[in-house]
Amino acid sequence: MKPLVVIPARGGSKGVPRKNILPLLGKPLINYTIEAAREVFSDEVICVSTEDEEIREVVEKSGLNVPFYRPLELAGDTAGTYEVLIHSVNFFEKNQKYFPDTLIVLQPTSPFRTGQHIKEALNQFSNSCEMVVSVKETHANPYYILREENRDGWLVKSKEGNFRTRQECPKVYELNGAIYIISVEALKKRNIGEFTRVKKYVMDEKSSIDIDSKMDWKIAELVLSDKEAF
Repeated sequence: MKPLVVIPARGGSKGVPRKNILPLLGKPLINYTIEAAREVFSDEVICVSTEDEEIREVVEKSGLNVPFYRPLELAGDTAGTYEVLIHSVNFFEKNQKYFPDTLIVLQPTSPFRTGQHIKEALNQFSNSCEMVVSVKETHANPYYILREENRDGWLVKSKEGNFRTRQECPKVYELNGAIYIISVEALKKRNIGEFTRVKKYVMDEKSSIDIDSKMDWKIAELVLSDKEAF
Protein backbone atom coordinates (compact mmCIF):
# COMPACT_ATOMS: atom_id res chain seq x y z
CA MET A 1 0.00 0.00 0.00
CA LYS A 2 1.15 3.51 -0.87
CA PRO A 3 -1.07 5.64 1.37
CA LEU A 4 -1.94 9.30 1.33
CA VAL A 5 -3.80 10.64 4.35
CA VAL A 6 -5.95 13.68 3.55
CA ILE A 7 -7.39 15.82 6.35
CA PRO A 8 -9.76 18.31 4.67
CA ALA A 9 -10.00 21.49 6.74
CA ARG A 10 -11.45 24.57 5.14
CA GLY A 11 -11.78 27.81 7.06
CA GLY A 12 -15.49 28.35 6.59
CA SER A 13 -17.92 26.75 9.02
CA LYS A 14 -21.53 27.65 9.67
CA GLY A 15 -22.59 25.57 12.70
CA VAL A 16 -19.49 26.30 14.80
CA PRO A 17 -17.44 29.11 13.24
CA ARG A 18 -13.68 28.31 12.95
CA LYS A 19 -14.36 24.94 14.60
CA ASN A 20 -11.38 23.13 13.05
CA ILE A 21 -8.94 25.14 15.15
CA LEU A 22 -11.07 26.03 18.17
CA PRO A 23 -9.65 24.59 21.41
CA LEU A 24 -11.57 21.53 22.56
CA LEU A 25 -10.53 21.14 26.19
CA GLY A 26 -7.38 23.13 25.49
CA LYS A 27 -6.36 21.48 22.22
CA PRO A 28 -7.26 22.60 18.68
CA LEU A 29 -9.93 20.29 17.30
CA ILE A 30 -7.86 19.37 14.24
CA ASN A 31 -5.01 18.16 16.46
CA TYR A 32 -7.07 15.19 17.63
CA THR A 33 -7.20 13.95 14.04
CA ILE A 34 -3.53 14.71 13.37
CA GLU A 35 -2.56 12.70 16.44
CA ALA A 36 -4.73 9.76 15.36
CA ALA A 37 -3.17 9.81 11.89
CA ARG A 38 0.34 9.90 13.36
CA GLU A 39 -0.39 6.73 15.33
CA VAL A 40 -0.51 4.89 12.00
CA PHE A 41 1.34 6.92 9.36
CA SER A 42 4.48 9.02 9.01
CA ASP A 43 4.22 12.78 8.58
CA GLU A 44 5.42 12.55 4.97
CA VAL A 45 2.12 11.03 3.83
CA ILE A 46 -0.23 13.11 6.02
CA CYS A 47 -1.69 16.09 4.18
CA VAL A 48 -3.95 18.79 5.60
CA SER A 49 -5.84 20.37 2.70
CA THR A 50 -6.79 23.95 3.59
CA GLU A 51 -7.08 27.39 2.03
CA ASP A 52 -6.86 29.08 5.43
CA GLU A 53 -3.66 30.70 6.72
CA GLU A 54 -4.61 30.39 10.39
CA ILE A 55 -5.40 26.69 10.05
CA ARG A 56 -2.05 26.20 8.37
CA GLU A 57 -0.29 27.97 11.25
CA VAL A 58 -2.05 25.82 13.85
CA VAL A 59 -1.20 22.62 11.97
CA GLU A 60 2.45 23.56 11.52
CA LYS A 61 2.73 24.35 15.25
CA SER A 62 2.06 20.64 15.74
CA GLY A 63 5.15 19.93 13.63
CA LEU A 64 3.24 18.80 10.54
CA ASN A 65 4.10 20.52 7.28
CA VAL A 66 1.24 21.80 5.12
CA PRO A 67 2.52 21.32 1.56
CA PHE A 68 0.07 23.59 -0.28
CA TYR A 69 -2.85 25.96 -0.01
CA ARG A 70 -6.11 24.60 -1.38
CA PRO A 71 -7.44 26.75 -4.26
CA LEU A 72 -10.21 29.09 -3.14
CA GLU A 73 -12.64 27.61 -5.66
CA LEU A 74 -12.34 24.33 -3.74
CA ALA A 75 -13.01 25.93 -0.35
CA GLY A 76 -16.55 27.26 -0.67
CA ASP A 77 -19.80 25.78 0.63
CA THR A 78 -20.51 24.17 -2.73
CA ALA A 79 -17.07 22.63 -3.25
CA GLY A 80 -17.20 18.85 -3.61
CA THR A 81 -15.12 16.35 -1.68
CA TYR A 82 -14.21 14.61 -4.94
CA GLU A 83 -12.44 17.67 -6.36
CA VAL A 84 -10.60 18.29 -3.07
CA LEU A 85 -9.28 14.72 -2.98
CA ILE A 86 -8.26 14.69 -6.65
CA HIS A 87 -6.42 17.99 -6.11
CA SER A 88 -4.44 16.47 -3.22
CA VAL A 89 -3.54 13.37 -5.24
CA ASN A 90 -2.49 15.45 -8.23
CA PHE A 91 -0.29 17.67 -6.06
CA PHE A 92 1.63 14.74 -4.61
CA GLU A 93 2.00 13.05 -7.98
CA LYS A 94 3.21 16.19 -9.74
CA ASN A 95 5.25 17.95 -7.05
CA GLN A 96 6.41 15.16 -4.73
CA LYS A 97 6.68 12.41 -7.36
CA TYR A 98 4.71 10.27 -4.95
CA PHE A 99 1.98 8.13 -6.49
CA PRO A 100 -0.44 6.93 -3.80
CA ASP A 101 -2.74 4.00 -4.47
CA THR A 102 -4.87 4.40 -1.33
CA LEU A 103 -6.45 7.52 0.19
CA ILE A 104 -7.26 7.66 3.89
CA VAL A 105 -9.62 10.58 4.44
CA LEU A 106 -10.00 11.76 8.04
CA GLN A 107 -12.43 14.57 8.81
CA PRO A 108 -11.11 16.88 11.57
CA THR A 109 -14.58 16.95 13.18
CA SER A 110 -14.25 13.40 14.59
CA PRO A 111 -12.11 13.83 17.73
CA PHE A 112 -12.89 10.38 19.16
CA ARG A 113 -11.61 8.44 16.16
CA THR A 114 -8.24 6.92 17.12
CA GLY A 115 -5.29 5.30 15.44
CA GLN A 116 -6.69 1.93 16.47
CA HIS A 117 -9.89 2.66 14.60
CA ILE A 118 -7.89 3.57 11.50
CA LYS A 119 -5.88 0.33 11.72
CA GLU A 120 -9.03 -1.75 12.06
CA ALA A 121 -10.64 -0.02 9.08
CA LEU A 122 -7.50 -0.61 7.01
CA ASN A 123 -7.81 -4.32 7.78
CA GLN A 124 -11.20 -4.26 6.03
CA PHE A 125 -9.70 -2.80 2.86
CA SER A 126 -8.65 -5.02 -0.05
CA ASN A 127 -7.98 -4.81 -3.78
CA SER A 128 -11.50 -6.05 -4.45
CA CYS A 129 -13.24 -3.02 -2.91
CA GLU A 130 -13.40 0.60 -3.92
CA MET A 131 -13.90 2.04 -0.45
CA VAL A 132 -14.16 1.21 3.23
CA VAL A 133 -16.28 3.71 5.14
CA SER A 134 -16.84 4.08 8.87
CA VAL A 135 -20.41 3.83 10.10
CA LYS A 136 -22.50 3.49 13.23
CA GLU A 137 -25.74 1.61 13.63
CA THR A 138 -28.46 4.23 13.28
CA HIS A 139 -31.25 4.73 15.79
CA ALA A 140 -33.45 6.27 13.08
CA ASN A 141 -34.37 3.02 11.34
CA PRO A 142 -36.28 3.74 8.09
CA TYR A 143 -38.30 0.52 8.49
CA TYR A 144 -39.65 1.61 11.86
CA ILE A 145 -39.16 5.28 12.81
CA LEU A 146 -38.52 7.39 9.71
CA ARG A 147 -41.44 8.78 7.74
CA GLU A 148 -41.75 10.68 4.46
CA GLU A 149 -44.53 12.89 3.22
CA ASN A 150 -46.28 11.53 0.13
CA ARG A 151 -47.84 13.56 -2.70
CA ASP A 152 -51.10 13.81 -0.77
CA GLY A 153 -49.36 15.23 2.30
CA TRP A 154 -49.69 12.07 4.44
CA LEU A 155 -46.78 10.54 6.35
CA VAL A 156 -45.75 7.09 5.15
CA LYS A 157 -42.91 4.76 6.07
CA SER A 158 -39.57 5.66 4.48
CA LYS A 159 -38.97 1.96 3.76
CA GLU A 160 -41.74 -0.58 3.62
CA GLY A 161 -41.61 -3.64 5.85
CA ASN A 162 -43.94 -5.57 8.14
CA PHE A 163 -42.02 -5.41 11.41
CA ARG A 164 -43.77 -5.27 14.77
CA THR A 165 -40.75 -4.09 16.80
CA ARG A 166 -37.55 -2.19 16.07
CA GLN A 167 -35.55 -5.25 17.07
CA GLU A 168 -37.07 -7.21 14.16
CA CYS A 169 -35.94 -4.64 11.58
CA PRO A 170 -32.81 -5.15 9.48
CA LYS A 171 -29.78 -3.27 10.80
CA VAL A 172 -29.27 0.05 9.05
CA TYR A 173 -25.98 1.94 9.15
CA GLU A 174 -25.29 5.67 9.16
CA LEU A 175 -22.08 7.18 7.80
CA ASN A 176 -20.31 8.84 10.73
CA GLY A 177 -17.75 10.81 8.71
CA ALA A 178 -14.72 9.57 10.65
CA ILE A 179 -12.85 7.35 8.18
CA TYR A 180 -12.89 6.84 4.42
CA ILE A 181 -10.37 4.49 2.81
CA ILE A 182 -10.51 4.89 -0.95
CA SER A 183 -8.87 3.25 -3.95
CA VAL A 184 -7.13 6.00 -5.92
CA GLU A 185 -7.65 4.02 -9.12
CA ALA A 186 -11.40 3.92 -8.48
CA LEU A 187 -11.52 7.60 -7.47
CA LYS A 188 -9.92 8.68 -10.74
CA LYS A 189 -12.73 6.94 -12.61
CA ARG A 190 -15.79 8.16 -10.68
CA ASN A 191 -17.05 10.00 -7.63
CA ILE A 192 -17.28 8.14 -4.33
CA GLY A 193 -21.07 8.43 -4.46
CA GLU A 194 -21.00 6.17 -7.50
CA PHE A 195 -18.95 3.39 -5.87
CA THR A 196 -20.67 0.01 -5.66
CA ARG A 197 -18.01 -2.10 -3.95
CA VAL A 198 -18.06 -0.51 -0.51
CA LYS A 199 -17.38 -2.20 2.84
CA LYS A 200 -18.38 -0.92 6.26
CA TYR A 201 -16.29 -0.44 9.37
CA VAL A 202 -18.59 -0.18 12.39
CA MET A 203 -17.77 2.22 15.23
CA ASP A 204 -19.57 2.75 18.52
CA GLU A 205 -21.72 5.75 19.42
CA LYS A 206 -19.08 7.65 21.38
CA SER A 207 -16.31 7.15 18.83
CA SER A 208 -18.70 8.29 16.10
CA ILE A 209 -19.37 11.74 17.57
CA ASP A 210 -19.08 14.24 14.73
CA ILE A 211 -18.99 17.94 15.55
CA ASP A 212 -21.33 19.86 13.29
CA SER A 213 -23.17 22.10 15.76
CA LYS A 214 -22.72 23.87 19.09
CA MET A 215 -24.63 21.05 20.76
CA ASP A 216 -22.20 18.50 19.29
CA TRP A 217 -19.34 20.59 20.67
CA LYS A 218 -20.86 20.61 24.17
CA ILE A 219 -21.37 16.85 24.03
CA ALA A 220 -17.73 16.33 23.00
CA GLU A 221 -16.56 18.52 25.88
CA LEU A 222 -18.70 16.54 28.31
CA VAL A 223 -17.41 13.19 27.07
CA LEU A 224 -13.78 14.31 27.17
CA SER A 225 -14.08 15.81 30.65
CA ASP A 226 -15.86 12.81 32.16
CA LYS A 227 -14.48 9.77 30.33
CA GLU A 228 -15.46 7.35 33.09
CA ALA A 229 -19.14 8.19 32.61
CA PHE A 230 -18.98 7.20 28.96
